[in-house]
Amino acid sequence: MTFRIGFLIFPDIMQLDMTGPYEVFTKLPGTEVSLIWKSLDPVRAEGGMRIIPDVTFDTCPELDLICVPGGSGMNSLMNDQATLTFLREKAERAKYVTSVCTGSLVLAAAGLLNGRRAACHWMSRQMLSEFKVTPDPSRVVIDGNYISGGGVTAGIDFGLTVAAEVFGEDVAKSIQLGIEYTPKPPFDAGSPETAEPDVVQAALDAATERQKARLAAVKQAAATLDA
Repeated sequence: MTFRIGFLIFPDIMQLDMTGPYEVFTKLPGTEVSLIWKSLDPVRAEGGMRIIPDVTFDTCPELDLICVPGGSGMNSLMNDQATLTFLREKAERAKYVTSVCTGSLVLAAAGLLNGRRAACHWMSRQMLSEFKVTPDPSRVVIDGNYISGGGVTAGIDFGLTVAAEVFGEDVAKSIQLGIEYTPKPPFDAGSPETAEPDVVQAALDAATERQKARLAAVKQAAATLDA
């Protein structure tokens, strides 16, 4: 029996949030992976890459696992009722509801993470609390059938964790070996806890306007849920 996975894609997606776990999931046995958006028109990711959806909201089959990646384009999704309704409908029958990076904020805006723990990109993690979700700094968080990955590159760790949960550790280890996933970054600057303070501040300064817009969208979505 086919295990069906669907990734929500959208304009200004952070493509690595999706393509990291996508690389893992396409190597799972008996698995079909689809990219989902409102239309079949190519979606422009952050940085300019064009990604072509496989199915639309209307033609998407039932899914065993649905995944919402992040990226600056998710700001508008938190108040996009068509997207939130689609996620609620698919999540109701999915075995696993998942996210990478700021995709957890979209799941939260859909009311799917109430009372749960979830991971998120470090810059936006605390925003989860606006939705009565507990922010968790872990690289990957499992809370029941909800699995979330932290920022961007955590998507690979997330993908391997899901592979082990669904198909067993041997399958996950084989995929990890096949993609030669043995990260040894040249700098210990991958988190605000290890990066130099001036590097962290520069990153925060560069993201100021985006984060202001994101927080405003979060508060609007949270108020809508409360209503």
